[in-house]
Amino acid sequence: MTEALLFDFNGVLVDDEAQHCESLQVVLADEGIALSDDEYYTVYLGIDDRMSFVEAFRRANRTLTSEHLTRLVQAKSQIYQDLVAASWRMVAGAPEFVSDAGRRFRLGIVSGALRREIDAALSQFGIAERFETIIAAEDVPRCKPDPAGYLTAHAALDRRGPISVRACVAIEDSLHGLDAARAGGMAGVMLATSLPARTLRASGAALVWDSLAGHAPAELAEL
Repeated sequence: MTEALLFDFNGVLVDDEAQHCESLQVVLADEGIALSDDEYYTVYLGIDDRMSFVEAFRRANRTLTSEHLTRLVQAKSQIYQDLVAASWRMVAGAPEFVSDAGRRFRLGIVSGALRREIDAALSQFGIAERFETIIAAEDVPRCKPDPAGYLTAHAALDRRGPISVRACVAIEDSLHGLDAARAGGMAGVMLATSLPARTLRASGAALVWDSLAGHAPAELAEL
């Protein structure tokens, strides 16, 4: 039986993947590296900013120092925050779903986003207190598809009250995220907010929903 729901952040709770794509494109363009929308959603969706830049430079056969990488991550985060400042919105159905889910399950967030980005959005939407644990990019050594984030979230929940890994269900929008949840021993529910539903159905996810709208947390009780 499901006891906890672990939400990805971008594209699952906050409708901001387009802004992440644009901010990454802008910073890479300044470095002379082109990135198409299709390439972003095929390759980079679900991995954190640091690994996105590492992968982009690798594909361009360019070297990247740790100092340069830090500057790029900071630049991308600033552009992203400028883009979403006046247009932040939650994924369809997310406010109601989170509110209902908190009455039935323990809740957490497992994201490759930076902590300051997550905190800013949760504060704006007034839902920070709903989540028992939040794992951001800075909290784990490896990003999705590595299971480190999900395993860290489970450990945090388990310290507060015993819970099996199998009793945790991940809600994701990326294949990297689904792979991370599965590698951590958790079932994955996919939202078709960033990728086509047909692509997600082929992934073998436990469930595929268009969004959280029209769905009740009770549907996840026996995954």
